[in-house]
Amino acid sequence: MAALNGLTPEQVRAYREEGYLIGLPAVFDAAETRKLNADLGELMHLLEPGEGAKEIREWHEASRWLYDVCMHPQILNYVEDLIGPDFYLWASNFFIKEPQSRDIVGWHQDAYYWPLAPHNTVTVWLAFLDSDRTNAAMQVIPRSHLAGLMQHKRSTQTDSVLTLELERGQFREDVAVPLELKAGHMSLHDDRIVHGSGANHSDRRRVGLTMRYSGTNVKCDLSVNPHFRIYMCRGADRFHHNPHGMLPTARFGRLNRQHLSVEEAGPEAERKLGF
Repeated sequence: MAALNGLTPEQVRAYREEGYLIGLPAVFDAAETRKLNADLGELMHLLEPGEGAKEIREWHEASRWLYDVCMHPQILNYVEDLIGPDFYLWASNFFIKEPQSRDIVGWHQDAYYWPLAPHNTVTVWLAFLDSDRTNAAMQVIPRSHLAGLMQHKRSTQTDSVLTLELERGQFREDVAVPLELKAGHMSLHDDRIVHGSGANHSDRRRVGLTMRYSGTNVKCDLSVNPHFRIYMCRGADRFHHNPHGMLPTARFGRLNRQHLSVEEAGPEAERKLGF
């Protein structure tokens, strides 16, 4: 393994100001990335008929392979520099856009979806394949995290995989920045930054894994998401706010219970959380 790096003070400052960070060295080299994609294929064999990659959600709780990816020391080094020495992993999702897919991800803020407080969460987006403008790279609105949470609305009349999206007019779409990543590279973004992605009109697949990390001061409202489990990454859990999960033993395994976001929990959850 190559020598591990941390973020420079300039990179930390850029993240705080802009709400995201790219331009980091590769976490996985070419050979390792090929192996990642092969192993993902093994994990996808566990999907049932009619299921898609979006169902591979929080499977780090059942798959040691995926858990180990999320716990890669280089990834944890970067996360620690942003949220402090005591933090945990709680979510992982694959976002795969097949060639010529019409699916989009509407503009949204992650923090609106999560029954978590306070805001001290960073998301890692790891590219399994090259992600660029052509195959619908994720886009962010720089500095939008500084505006706090914005109003979202529910709609089923959309090509978005989300039914809870930001209302237009609250931010400038013309300043959006695509987070273009080569395979094996990663980006970091704040849980309040406005982001989304368009349809993949290319003939290339786009595969990304998101991993969510929070400081141990962050508490989940278990009345909204009773399945929430944390996995300590570094430091100590001095707050004891959340239940801890059991380490997975199977190399490839699926999670058969589903975590609940505010979107899935319904309008009652929005009212409960004051949205």
